[in-house]
Amino acid sequence: MAASRLLDVEARRMRERGEGFYTISSAGHESNAYVAHALRPGDPALLHYRSGGFFLARSLQAGRSLEDGVRAVLLGLAAAVADPASGGRHKVFGDASLAIIPQTSTIASHLPRAVGVAFAIGRAKRLGLLTRWAPDSVAVCSFGDASLNHSTAAGALNTAGYCVAQGLPLPIVFVCEDNGLGISVPTPSGWVSQAAHRPGIRYLAADGDDPETALLVTAEAADTARLERRPVLLHLRTVRYLAHAGSDVESGYRTPAAIAADLGRDPLLALAATIRGTDLAARYAAIGQRVGELAAEIAAAPRLTTATAVMAPLAPRDPDVIAVASARRAQDAVRRKAFDTRLPERAGNLTLAQCINAALTDAMAARPEVFVFGEDVGRKGGVYGLTRGLQQHFGVPRVFDTLLDEQAILGLGLGFGVSGLLPIPEIQYLAYLHNAEDQLRGEAASLRFFSDGTFRNPMLVRVAGLGYQKGFGGHFHNDNAVAVLRDIPGLVLAVPSRPEDAAPMLRSCLAAATTDGQVSVFLEPIALYHERDLHAPGDRGWLGPYSPDRHIPIGSARTHGDGADLTIATFGNGVRMSLRVADRIAAQGIRARVVDLRWLRPLPIEDLLREALATGRVLVADETRHSGGVGEGVITALVENGFTGPMARVASHDSFVPLGDAANLVLLSETDIEQAAQALMGA
Repeated sequence: MAASRLLDVEARRMRERGEGFYTISSAGHESNAYVAHALRPGDPALLHYRSGGFFLARSLQAGRSLEDGVRAVLLGLAAAVADPASGGRHKVFGDASLAIIPQTSTIASHLPRAVGVAFAIGRAKRLGLLTRWAPDSVAVCSFGDASLNHSTAAGALNTAGYCVAQGLPLPIVFVCEDNGLGISVPTPSGWVSQAAHRPGIRYLAADGDDPETALLVTAEAADTARLERRPVLLHLRTVRYLAHAGSDVESGYRTPAAIAADLGRDPLLALAATIRGTDLAARYAAIGQRVGELAAEIAAAPRLTTATAVMAPLAPRDPDVIAVASARRAQDAVRRKAFDTRLPERAGNLTLAQCINAALTDAMAARPEVFVFGEDVGRKGGVYGLTRGLQQHFGVPRVFDTLLDEQAILGLGLGFGVSGLLPIPEIQYLAYLHNAEDQLRGEAASLRFFSDGTFRNPMLVRVAGLGYQKGFGGHFHNDNAVAVLRDIPGLVLAVPSRPEDAAPMLRSCLAAATTDGQVSVFLEPIALYHERDLHAPGDRGWLGPYSPDRHIPIGSARTHGDGADLTIATFGNGVRMSLRVADRIAAQGIRARVVDLRWLRPLPIEDLLREALATGRVLVADETRHSGGVGEGVITALVENGFTGPMARVASHDSFVPLGDAANLVLLSETDIEQAAQALMGA
């Protein structure tokens, strides 16, 4: 605890010397070391940025010296490459060998993952699956009193209580480190206690400046979670010293009396008062001197110096390794049982929905670590039948319905993934994903980056979306906003259009998840789920065969036709529309080929450029919005790679999608594509 306080002081000095980059301190919160003491060193921990005491205590528990723990923190403060948490990318508390999962600074965003970790511990134990954690582990997550007000925290606590109501084990300790302030905003007296009392969650409280009671209460919290396999909320009352951060002057918003009152509740002095027969002042000074010496040594430690080095954890993908992993199949007898002897590859041509359902069945049969969950995916089989039969064949423990909370759904996926399982969460509609997109941006895709590749959360998120759905429309069921997904570093965004491509693409995403910890979003065009025809009713031109072992490399396009006059680049619903347009303009003497991008991140630039050069003209048919749509990236990629031929782009309007036929007034249409093709040929 003393070392944590002295590290905070040294952090300010390092910042003044230009040798450090982080000054949010744990001073006053050192009592969180008691929480670490109550737990085992292998219990997964997701820590608040003021949990320095916990980190050093956990390091000592694991048999390391105090100097080892201090050095690790200093390396993080200096953004050194040797920082065990992030490799110099962010100052967080993390260490894979200590089961401490590094977190971002987004308020409370780690709580859904923490619930997911606890859920995964219980579910894996039930199924006899090995994970990164021992079967009797307890998850712990810490956060501040201001964070308790965030919707993410409220949702995570609600999910924990919901699990208890369902009779599900959830061994987790939520630690609210309550210093009474959210930067400058005081927390109302009694608020944390009132807000923390939740159905199904046991509430315990302790004062950080009462060591004897704090040790007893933290032990009770850990024992309750471990032995009863239920959630506990530990309300740890603390104080905040050294203001919010180095740039904060709290005398500008706090009274001298309030500051003085906090000084009277120092957890270090309270602990010192219980220790007899030791020269504490001399020990404190000696620790401080050694902290300063280590800081001076670390000042010259190497830092990241190239963009390639910074981004290294984001780009581990090996296509050859993924190809091998994609070939994994269940034994024939297992497959026949899973499909009730009706193997899909022998069923003739299938719809997009049928192929995705078959691919999910194959994945679950081949990989016992695969879990499918989301709203209505269980007995109902999904709103559109994509998960039909999965729960019947593989059981409720592996295919289960969740509560209606997208943050919770993705949080479960994050927890399952970081635990060593392979989750396939479903978000019912694309518009609903925006309620929880930070769980992808700030948590899922960033974990490899902020842990220097020592942690990962493999995950495939299935999302039903895009426009043109008939009979059940409106904005929230016909959303075409994907820009936020294309902006997330390291994320793979797949959009299958043809039935025969869906299973190989899904298989590649799962293979990349197992080999590289890849996070992928599988965006499925709702309007194409059950489509059967292409040009005319009954022609069955939009059906395709199912392949049980084929895979499609991530970032590879597919070209339909070999027209030499025009290249139409598109994706999703645009593929079907463009193929229909290509057939019509052929009668006008315009020979067009249609390039299905298939992957919106990464874009298949090499394939796209090759097909553009083959005709010398490119039309981008983009069903997303004109501003910020996919087409912007496609045109830019062509220009940056030297294509100089005529280009044009047609897209949906910058509008939300209304109900009924009015949707067709703002969405990309076949008429738009046809007229643009004719105009481009006249250029």
